[in-house]
Amino acid sequence: MNAISLYAKPSSDFDDKLAETVALLRGAAAEFTPITQASSLGAEDMVVTDILHRFQVQSGVFVLETGKLHAETLGLLDRLQTHYGREVEVYRPVADDAAAFVKENGEEAMYRSLELRKACCHIRKMEPLERALAGKRAWITGLRREQSGARAEVEFIEQQPERVKINPLARWTWGDVWHYIAIHKVPYNPLHDQFYPSIGCAPCTRAVTLGEDFRSGRWWWEQESAKECGLHVAADGSHEGEEPAAFEPLSAVSPVSPLPNRAIPIRAIPN
Repeated sequence: MNAISLYAKPSSDFDDKLAETVALLRGAAAEFTPITQASSLGAEDMVVTDILHRFQVQSGVFVLETGKLHAETLGLLDRLQTHYGREVEVYRPVADDAAAFVKENGEEAMYRSLELRKACCHIRKMEPLERALAGKRAWITGLRREQSGARAEVEFIEQQPERVKINPLARWTWGDVWHYIAIHKVPYNPLHDQFYPSIGCAPCTRAVTLGEDFRSGRWWWEQESAKECGLHVAADGSHEGEEPAAFEPLSAVSPVSPLPNRAIPIRAIPN
């Protein structure tokens, strides 16, 4: 059973949500040029990319290739470019900085402290993101209110200090996302078929189990308040989850297998 058969259950007002999303993206592209999409290559971001292409919304698309992505994610990057006949901008960490961090702290530094995990995220995500967004007036994300408690108040348009952030799927459900993928045959990461609703770097992502929320497989050894890498900030402009008390060393967490065949599908979300 794949993700489409499990999750493709649209809301009753799906058509209205889609029209709302298209109108928002068209308006943002007209008002905030140059604009670009930050794609994690997750299900939501693939939907956004497809909408940009299908409705001829003029926007760039970029991916942060952290050097720690799953092989399945890298494969999807190639398929995306072939499927849409477009080049996606790829931003990588500064090689010397990443190598120096690993040499000093080891490949598994992210499991030892929140400070080290944030430092790794900074090198592999935040610094490349700064380069990707340089000169842009706005950027587009796949954030949804349903994804986690930390994202429950996500707005369609967020004014940030240097640019505007557009969240066109803010009101979509997981069922809406997969319904769109199903009807338009959108390529997606095969890890979604193995119960990975949210996919980041391989060392920091596992499959989810029954009853867990969408982002519970990300940095699963940390408490909820720490589970952001810094790409998305709170409404007041502060970074989410920076308090050291939110961190638990991996050795202190009850083992949860990241293997797909040990996972159970996440709880269905009512429409």
